[in-house]
Amino acid sequence: MDTKDKRSKDSISRRNFLKIMGVGAAALTGCRGDGRAAGNAGPSGTVAEGSMSYRTNPKNGERVSLLGYGCMRWPTLQEPDATGNVIDQEAVNRLIDHAMAHGVNYYDTSPVYMQGWSEKSTGIALKRYPRDKYLIATKLSNFSNYTRENSIAMYRQSFADLQVDYIDYYLLHSIGNGGIKTFRARYIDNGMIDFLLEERRAGRIRNLGFSFHGTQAVFDEVLAMHDRVHWDFVQIQLNYVDWRHASGNNVPAEYLYGELEKRGIPAIIMEPLLGGRLSKVPDHIATRLKERRPESSVASWAFRFAGSPEGVLTVLSGMTYMEHLQDNLRTYSPLEPLSDDERQFLFDTADLMMQYPTIPCNDCKYCMPCPYGIDIPAVLLHYNKCVNEGNVPRDGEDPNYHAARRAFLIGYDRSVPRLRQASHCIGCEQCNPHCPQSIDIPKQLHRIDEFVEQLKRNTL
Repeated sequence: MDTKDKRSKDSISRRNFLKIMGVGAAALTGCRGDGRAAGNAGPSGTVAEGSMSYRTNPKNGERVSLLGYGCMRWPTLQEPDATGNVIDQEAVNRLIDHAMAHGVNYYDTSPVYMQGWSEKSTGIALKRYPRDKYLIATKLSNFSNYTRENSIAMYRQSFADLQVDYIDYYLLHSIGNGGIKTFRARYIDNGMIDFLLEERRAGRIRNLGFSFHGTQAVFDEVLAMHDRVHWDFVQIQLNYVDWRHASGNNVPAEYLYGELEKRGIPAIIMEPLLGGRLSKVPDHIATRLKERRPESSVASWAFRFAGSPEGVLTVLSGMTYMEHLQDNLRTYSPLEPLSDDERQFLFDTADLMMQYPTIPCNDCKYCMPCPYGIDIPAVLLHYNKCVNEGNVPRDGEDPNYHAARRAFLIGYDRSVPRLRQASHCIGCEQCNPHCPQSIDIPKQLHRIDEFVEQLKRNTL
């Protein structure tokens, strides 16, 4: 039995958990002497321009905004436009204009984001600004075709779609999926790592790194290539739950960050909200955070945690809506680093959350499409939503059982059409190799389906 399964099996009942819950880095400029953030937000919650926190890349001295824009979840159109683009370009332009005006200069995309349209839309929006005012990060996302020809074609297409003649931060995408054998096939055996090193020497790549999802053995082996490759940065998943629990990684973030810090390699942070789950925590956890810091959002705790380590260059956030962007700007304009006491408070919070865990799905949709039509992310996210809202009925002794049962079943049918629900999973496992969180997706779908059937039978 693996660790995640054991946590799930050993989880305490909802009633007992709620009883338990009833019991109770170097500072950046712009922090007030009393420990509160400097007053850059006005009465309307707007943020003054010029107050963004920056970190300096030790490799080249460039200033990078501590808040980075993740371009995997741009706003979409109700129907694709005449070219087939699913992205609302006008909305993207407005978001990037607001971000640029408030100091965000790092934009992270990929050839596979937004059905292949993210690079093009991001490039259109940024092309309106001088090239030296923004930093572009994109990836070699050669997941299914590892040939040198296909990989080089993907690399060159990124330049065309982004409308640039150099890329500031180029990543080997999602190292660890498929193990070290897959890594070697994608980047070593086909000669791509040597090609990219030559591109860096030619200046078409300014910084070369990789993003990681996998086992410690893979991470250690790829990092050991540093003597030959000289990784300029590494992108890791880091948040206050994954720091020790590794709920969304196979490796605790504390280990990943520590190994980078030893080598002086800057860290770029993805999933600071654990796929959004740290902005939509269970109600009792939200109350705990709001009591400690009433003026701050629940999400801001996670962003302060991710941005506080000095070796962090930037923290990525996929900000689909203006309110997401504005809230994150408030957190990082400027950042108020966590105190030691606040860090411990978040570690204690993470321990409480792991006693009643959600499924570590971040809605990346890499598992889609399912050959049997299942809406995998919708099924998993509905379950997580019900966990967070306390609508996962455990037993008939729970006074909330009937209301929770009704909310779960009705919400399930509304969120996921019957023909796309977990009951249609045959366990083919085609989805598993694509999941960056290493979720055993069929196992979770079958568990949720059994739970749904039990709720339908047990009317009490």
